[in-house]
This record gives sequence, structure tokens and C-alpha cells, in this order.
Amino acid sequence: MVRVAVVGAGFWGVNHLRVLKELSDVELVAVVDLDVGRAEKAAKRFGVASFFKHLDEMLKTVKPDAVTICTPSTTHAPIALKLLEAGCDILIEKPMSTNVEEAARIIEQADRTGRTVMVGFIERFNPVVQLAHKLISEGEIGDVLLMYSRRIGSWPERIGDTGVVKDTAIHDIDLAGWILNEVPETVYAKCGRLRHSHEDHAQVFLSYGEKRSALMEANWLTPRKKREMHITGEKGVVSIRFIEQELVVEKAEQLTIPNIPYSEPLKRELAHFVECIHAGRQPLVNALDGLKAIFIADCILMSSDINEPVKTAEAAQKMKIPSRLLQHGAARI
Repeated sequence: MVRVAVVGAGFWGVNHLRVLKELSDVELVAVVDLDVGRAEKAAKRFGVASFFKHLDEMLKTVKPDAVTICTPSTTHAPIALKLLEAGCDILIEKPMSTNVEEAARIIEQADRTGRTVMVGFIERFNPVVQLAHKLISEGEIGDVLLMYSRRIGSWPERIGDTGVVKDTAIHDIDLAGWILNEVPETVYAKCGRLRHSHEDHAQVFLSYGEKRSALMEANWLTPRKKREMHITGEKGVVSIRFIEQELVVEKAEQLTIPNIPYSEPLKRELAHFVECIHAGRQPLVNALDGLKAIFIADCILMSSDINEPVKTAEAAQKMKIPSRLLQHGAARI
């Protein structure tokens, strides 16, 4: 059994508790929330023996093997660093941190302590996304040339410490990196703030040299929630509807709609996290993936601010990011 605690008993923390309770190889040992009444309510609901207001008290009393962090993004880095120092494996909900400097410190701490760090990019565990990635990797549509994603809907009121780029578009930033297996050379974006304290709409163009590009649209202004991605290759198109878990493969000779049994991405994600702890292996989404997504998100916001394209190599130098941290395939520093 892996002894797991959940930090943050809000909307998403409660979902973590629900799913972890269903995993046979997990023992839920604690819930932590600054609103101790909320922590107590969640603990009682899911049969967790201990609840705490403060992280330090939980670490002294319970000493879990692993912790999932479901707090506001501005708190992710300090909580992660404290948990790694205490010897815990951790899953950090996206975004991993507020900036690349914090993300780099988490990576350094994980390397020093030898602990597992996973970042909660839940779309990688959507069965339709995993099938799309498999088909593309096997050459079903040839070399990928273009990607277009649309992630729109109304503002989630629980989000107050970040904008639509790092909360919403960051999923497609991560998926573009996973599918194309590289960092874009140039980022150009237009972002705006119409109704909220942070940017609430963004149009993003990522250029991967002469042959490949990705276009992303994200907003918190549209009444109906939509999540979709279209990936164009030399021999066809793969279209994904994330919420409906539907996949369409269009080629010259045929159109295919595979039958994909529904599976909850969060349960697949948390089960993978626990499996990695048991096996002592790196997760599908590691801390480097989290840093790369934050880096591209920062380039997007920078481009919008200066109203010019941003070259990622130059931005990495300004942010003092070692080039090895932006290389794909590496597991640690």
C-alpha cells in the first residue's frame, strides 16, 4: 500500500480523494487545507482518519509516502519543495509553478532527494489522446505538419490566481510538446483581459521551423465548453474531442471512428502515479515536462506584452534556463 495525503480540499482536491479512495493499493492517510473545516468535511466524506490545517503538522504526525498537491498554483512551489525535503513523492496539479525559476528549483530538489515528481496534465491520460498519440507515432497520418486546438468555455470561478494561458491553454502546450517531441522555435500570441483580473482570452501561434506549426485558441468568455484538437499530417488528419472522448481519422481512402470505451482520465492519471512509486520509475509526465510547459506559457505572455514574436532560444537565455532542461526525452537534470 502507498500511504497518500492530499493537500487542498477544494473542488479538485475532492476529486483526487474520491479517485484515490477507489484505488486498491492506496491508503488515504491525511487531508490538509487552510480551511480546516473543509479539510474535516472531506476527511469524513472519504473515511480519512486525519485532517490538518497546516502542512508541517501533517508531515510530523502522519509521514505519508506520497502527496498530491491540489492548491492554488501560486502555492505549488513552496509546498512541493517542503514535501520533497520531507522525502515524499509528489504529484503537482498544473501549472507546476508560477514561473520557470520555481520549476527549476523543484527539479533540482527532486534530483537531490531522488523523489518522484509528476505533473497533473490530465489530458495525457485521456484514452482518446493516448490512442491519437499511438496512431501518430506509428505513422498513421505521416509526419505532422499542423496542429489546431480550441479550449474554450466560461470562467471557472475557483480559478483566481492565474489566467487562461497557464490554467487552460497549458494543456495544449503540453500536448503539442508531447506529440511533436520538440520545443517551438518561435512563439507569437495575442492575449487580452475583458472580464477578469488575468488574461481571459488568447490566440497563440507556435512555429517549429519551416515545416510544422501549432495554433491554439483559449478563452473564458464562451458560454459553452468545448475542447478539441485537429492534427494534420502528410497523409491524413486526426481529430480529437476531449470531453466526448471521440477520435476521427480522416484519410484519402477512408474515414475511421474507433470505438473507445469510456475511461476516467483522472483515475488513469492517479493510478499511473501510484504505479510509478511502486516501480520506482519516472512518470509519463515528469517535472521537466512541467517546466517546459511553464516556459512556453511565459513566452506566450511575453509575446503578447511586447506585441512581437519571441524566439525561445533567446528567451531561455534571458530566463537563465540551461538548454538541457528544454531537451525532450531527458528524465532528470
